[in-house]
Amino acid sequence: MNKVVTFRNMELNDIPAVAAIENLSFAIPWTPEAFERELTANEYAYYIVAEEANEVIGYCGMWLIVDESHITNIAIHPSCRGRKLGEQLLTYCMNQARLKGAKTMTLEVRVSNETAQNLYRKLGFLNGGIRKRYYTDNYEDALIMWVNL
Repeated sequence: MNKVVTFRNMELNDIPAVAAIENLSFAIPWTPEAFERELTANEYAYYIVAEEANEVIGYCGMWLIVDESHITNIAIHPSCRGRKLGEQLLTYCMNQARLKGAKTMTLEVRVSNETAQNLYRKLGFLNGGIRKRYYTDNYEDALIMWVNL
């Protein structure tokens, strides 16, 4: 039986769980302090967590500026991957951005991350360009993707 996954706004007490997922997911993880700044000092930031059995299993951050939304980060705990939770989470965030007046959404993804690119394309994202040497760990290029909401 599948457990129920719910989505809600991220709170400060979610940061340790989010930071743990971040560390398991990215070569250059954000610090807990970076997430705290996003939640307390960035008026454009909007963060959602995915929760299952009262545990944070994923999160997505975005900035909403006028009518544009920009995904800052999205990750699902490695033990929960392969269940289409990333698709559910991103779909939820796209709907939230639309409700808040966003007309477009954009993000950057490593050119080598075909799994993520396939998800984004499935949800309607298109290639928008390349940011050369975007990632500082190995200077990999980032693919810019965007979608009309």
